[in-house]
Amino acid sequence: MTNYYAPKGGLPPQTQLMTGRAVFTDAYAFIPKGVFSDIVTSFLPGWDKTRLWLIARPMTGFSETFSQYVMEVAPGGGSNAPDNDPSAQSVLFVTEGEVWLSIDGVEHDLGPGGYAYIPPHTPWQLKNAHKTPARFHWVRKIYEPAHGIPAPKAFVTSDKDVKPTPMPDTNGAWATTRFVDTTDLSHDMHVTIVTFQPGGVIPFEETHVMEHGLYVLEGKAVYKLNQDWVEVEAGDFMWLRAFCPQACYAAGPGPFRYLLYKDVNRHANLRGPLNPR
Repeated sequence: MTNYYAPKGGLPPQTQLMTGRAVFTDAYAFIPKGVFSDIVTSFLPGWDKTRLWLIARPMTGFSETFSQYVMEVAPGGGSNAPDNDPSAQSVLFVTEGEVWLSIDGVEHDLGPGGYAYIPPHTPWQLKNAHKTPARFHWVRKIYEPAHGIPAPKAFVTSDKDVKPTPMPDTNGAWATTRFVDTTDLSHDMHVTIVTFQPGGVIPFEETHVMEHGLYVLEGKAVYKLNQDWVEVEAGDFMWLRAFCPQACYAAGPGPFRYLLYKDVNRHANLRGPLNPR
């Protein structure tokens, strides 16, 4: 049975040392689980009895394609109008509790491990009708249309219903749970779950154009971020800009798993202040 880490908030005691593990550099940001306190939560218009930790947002000169929220919906909370931007597509991944989700009138019940893709220009609602809080990740990206290719359709699935795909020549030590067919060019982002068995590694420094958000769901490891080796554990978040070198060694006694965002399948954007249309 997989356990997904979900922050509970609160505040550390006055006796706790102030020094922590948080890092922000030109190449990456590292937000440890201890940062998820009550004083850094926020609220959203249109959401009732809901708070969130906003852990990634587009920033000029850093990562620019996505935002990521850790949502906490209290009993009776939710929204009939969750997103104020119709061009945004969303992925929801439930880590704790249960939610009712309606996508364009089609209803679903999602528990831990539940995964939903919501296309742009699609009405949806979410409610927590249970007696305990529900917590989930919400990844948003403005959809980039591709000529001659229709936008993706909505779907709902679960971590437990998708078989991980082992990476070549790893004997299953490194595997990826892919919720979308990698050859489906209608999708311009992938949100997957990466799993390393104890001792599993990324055996080279990945350096690529895709931006990343990595939220550790389970276990611990040491992660190479640019020139730094950083110890990471369940509840930590890593945010990598394009071309930041990265590697990993799963050092814990159990599986190391993280929820991974990356942008894919589109031309590099050459437009901007120096190249207007």
